Amino acid sequence: MAKLPAHMRAWELTGAGIDALRLAERPVPEPAPGEVLVRVRASSLNYRDLSTVRDPHARGLQLPLVPNSDCAGEVVAVGAGTESPAPGTRVAGCFFQRWADGRIDAGVMESALGGAIEGVLSESALLRADGVVEIPEHLSFAQAATLPCAGVTAWHCLVGVGAVGPGETVLLLGTGGVSVMALQLAGLLGARAIVTSSDDRKLERARALGAWQTVNYRNEREWDTRVLELTAGQGVDFVLEVGGAGTLARSLNAVRTGGRIALIGVLTRGQLDPTAIMRKSVGVQGVYVGSRRMFLDLNRALAAHSVEPVIEASFAFEQAPEAFQALADARHFGKLVIEL
Repeated sequence: MAKLPAHMRAWELTGAGIDALRLAERPVPEPAPGEVLVRVRASSLNYRDLSTVRDPHARGLQLPLVPNSDCAGEVVAVGAGTESPAPGTRVAGCFFQRWADGRIDAGVMESALGGAIEGVLSESALLRADGVVEIPEHLSFAQAATLPCAGVTAWHCLVGVGAVGPGETVLLLGTGGVSVMALQLAGLLGARAIVTSSDDRKLERARALGAWQTVNYRNEREWDTRVLELTAGQGVDFVLEVGGAGTLARSLNAVRTGGRIALIGVLTRGQLDPTAIMRKSVGVQGVYVGSRRMFLDLNRALAAHSVEPVIEASFAFEQAPEAFQALADARHFGKLVIEL
């Protein structure tokens, strides 16, 4: 094995805001038993990463902190007694380093990369050996780096919570990383998707990616009524809800009686009347990414159908602040990636 460098570059968050990101030099860590050192080749951005950068104090985080939860690269060193994955293996890190399978719990929450523990926006990342998964052969490092948070979340929502099946209709709010991956997965599951956005160009791209119907919510403020019209008044079977209280009321109107809603974000605030949940017997489930088992299942599905995640733009490692600003501007379709 080649001798590892003594130092690496890493982006550190030193305060609140994108301007508080600093490029620093750190010692390259040595993996302990049960750990692997990954040479990071790509790291994708999530809104959760942007929220952390904007206000780390609200989360009670210790600074300086290396941000970002998602990375892909190759294993370059392993701890004593660690047999798998072997050096040279292409891997992606798991968002939660201690969620192998089963239900989420408080212990899992304490193992989130780029928050509870150091993130991966660095030239090397120290991860648990059971906190990585092998990358499907057809994916590049950049494509694989989009999966730990957005990809696994979409899989958890559609397959785990929604149990979406052939012939069902799903409503996907927006065209961010989770929603676009969910659009791709809906096609694999034989479901038809309705996608919302305020940008007609993004809706055109969604249709090219397989969307059955699209709704511009800027032009049609009562977009839930339009969704009901598209489904002959019945409503959709499943909603991927990214807005939170500000959009959940309309999602509840747009979902059928006995339908399912997966709530993954709170991008807008508002008051919520729970009456519709009870009256329509709607299942509403909060989703925070997913387990390593879900990641493995997702990768098998993507490999079987040669699905490639959608990347809007890639940035050089030195351009990390520009990448975060691009995410804040919210003009992208799919994912933004930093490549090393």
